[in-house]
Amino acid sequence: MNWCILIPLLVGAICALLGYLLGRLLGGGNDDSDRIAKLEADLEACNNLRSSIEADLKSANANLTSSFAASASAIAFDADTAKAVFGKKIKENDLTIVEGIGPKIQELFHNHDVKTWKALSECSIDKCQSVLDSGGERFRVHKPNTWPDQAKMAYEGRWADLLKWQDELDGGK
Repeated sequence: MNWCILIPLLVGAICALLGYLLGRLLGGGNDDSDRIAKLEADLEACNNLRSSIEADLKSANANLTSSFAASASAIAFDADTAKAVFGKKIKENDLTIVEGIGPKIQELFHNHDVKTWKALSECSIDKCQSVLDSGGERFRVHKPNTWPDQAKMAYEGRWADLLKWQDELDGGK
């Protein structure tokens, strides 16, 4: 047998064995899989926490938005104050409180989805005129120039200001 071949094989086997043992001793072996599993669990926990925080934030934002919209859009109607100023019972969102609007004109506005003082206050004078025009010739003579402003006063509960102004108006003009 040739010793020249056997010596390098023996040295290679010893080196491989020593390399394996040193790698296990110093490198930690299977610790990487444990570390990866721990990191994946931490990542999953972070993702769950982020999702929870995002849901809470979205819910809080929706609640804040709806609260703000409700408070900004809803001014409480005080029937007693309106009655004290006008001397008669005033129904909420009764468009006939506006100088120049009677029951028939109120009906026209209702047919055009203008059913509240707030909605009328947000109408342009041109829109008011087009509502009147839709009622035919007998309604075209009315001048709705002050109607949105009167409706805004009613919506805001400024009854004394509204009555004072109406005393100065001539049929809503």
